[in-house]
Amino acid sequence: MIFTALVIVLFLLIYWYSTRTFNYWKVRGIQYVKPVPFFGTSFKTLTQQESPAMEGARIYKDFPNEKVVGAFVGTQPELIIRDPEIMKRILVTDFNNFYARGFIPHKTSIEPLLRNLFFAEGDIWRLIRQRFTPAFSSGKLKAMFPLIVKKAKNLQLLTADIINRDYYDARELMARYTTDFIGECGFGINMETLSQENSQFRALGKRIFYRSYRDTFTAAVKLIFPELCKKLHFLSPELEKTMRYLFNAVLSERNYKPSGRNDFIDLMLELKEKGNMVGESIEKKNKDGSPETVSLEWSDSLMMAQMFVFFGAGFETSSTASSYTLHQLAFNPECQENVQDEIDQVLEKYGGEITYEAIKEMTYLEMCFYEAMRMFPSVAFLTRKCTAKNYTFPEINLTIDEDVVIIIPIKAIHMDENYFREPAKFDPERFSFGAKEDIKNFVYLPFGEGPRACVGARLGQMQSMAGVAAILQKYSVESAECSVQVPLPDPAGTVAEGIVGGLPLKFKIRDR
Repeated sequence: MIFTALVIVLFLLIYWYSTRTFNYWKVRGIQYVKPVPFFGTSFKTLTQQESPAMEGARIYKDFPNEKVVGAFVGTQPELIIRDPEIMKRILVTDFNNFYARGFIPHKTSIEPLLRNLFFAEGDIWRLIRQRFTPAFSSGKLKAMFPLIVKKAKNLQLLTADIINRDYYDARELMARYTTDFIGECGFGINMETLSQENSQFRALGKRIFYRSYRDTFTAAVKLIFPELCKKLHFLSPELEKTMRYLFNAVLSERNYKPSGRNDFIDLMLELKEKGNMVGESIEKKNKDGSPETVSLEWSDSLMMAQMFVFFGAGFETSSTASSYTLHQLAFNPECQENVQDEIDQVLEKYGGEITYEAIKEMTYLEMCFYEAMRMFPSVAFLTRKCTAKNYTFPEINLTIDEDVVIIIPIKAIHMDENYFREPAKFDPERFSFGAKEDIKNFVYLPFGEGPRACVGARLGQMQSMAGVAAILQKYSVESAECSVQVPLPDPAGTVAEGIVGGLPLKFKIRDR
């Protein structure tokens, strides 16, 4: 009897623990998705049946009349935002109450590789961001453009080798191009991903965005039991080991000093020589309300984390955007013809050479790029975390607590017919001069918005457009027998969207 009673009590305690927060949205009068014990509303995500972006889009569509919708990741309350004005408040107006990215569970130590510009929270993020912003100025971008041209020419040579195939995965093709560029631009390394299909750096890039069953299980346990799994890492040990080896190899080759290459590694080494980063805190206040002055050591561990995100985000987002642009142009040949006519006309002014100025003049190509990013944004959702003790949204008179996670489902918003007429149609004219000004604020967010918007957005766009221009200057793309006009998102996707089966296309020499 005593044993039975203990089992019952233990069961009730476990059940209470796994459901203790599930009245959070009900008592606040907010419509919400009904949760299940332990998993909350993220059972499919935590069991790799759908990606976080797919989950956000599903909830967005299921509550068409709500401005916000309640949900839970494990037992942690999260809020899905459907209203552009509330998005603006979170991303810009009241940013100081939502500066945290929100990927790291409450009271959980952040692992070394995630102490980077994308994942870091609070003062670490702010100090790094302030130092990195100048590295992506227009002047710096123009100075590195010859390197983009070099890799774009190599891309043309690679495309010549695949024109006789029945199909080739455009996403893989563009990933090899962007990986090669990021390798040389960022680290001064010829990664040879364009010349070697099975390059070790391409394999590393794939592993960063591949969600194995180990990764899925670890993430689920960490999110469901954050207090008990503080030291459990999201990233696999093999990934950390590989990045540490790459980091040490690059820095030792330079004797841990700037080399004069003016690449990303040089930037970090120059920052290290300047000593600790010092600036105003976003987290701490003096007694008079002014921000405290905080300091951060520019350690090897911190540098390695920035190298990790620069490599991963640098190639993945651009390859997705550029390959999906090619994919849509293959299914919309009249748009492709317009792009090619523009490429011919512009490049004629520059002696047939792709230059920084030439890409800036390719306005129709830019329109196609923006439209492709609308239909399939590289990062399909944004997350933020409430950093205020209590915060009230005046639009809906809703007060939430500190650490509530905010989800902004970008892809779902981009495909909402309330904001974009015939959203499933590829229509570059949405972004023509005059028409793009009519797009409602905060409903087109491919690069995010506000202080945490993508710092490398312009670099990503320029390398993407240069890659597409290089291919369409000499070749055309068509759908293959196995091509799918509306590709399926990969349920195993993480921060960046994956695509089931890739983007197979047929490449052929242009008919002049």
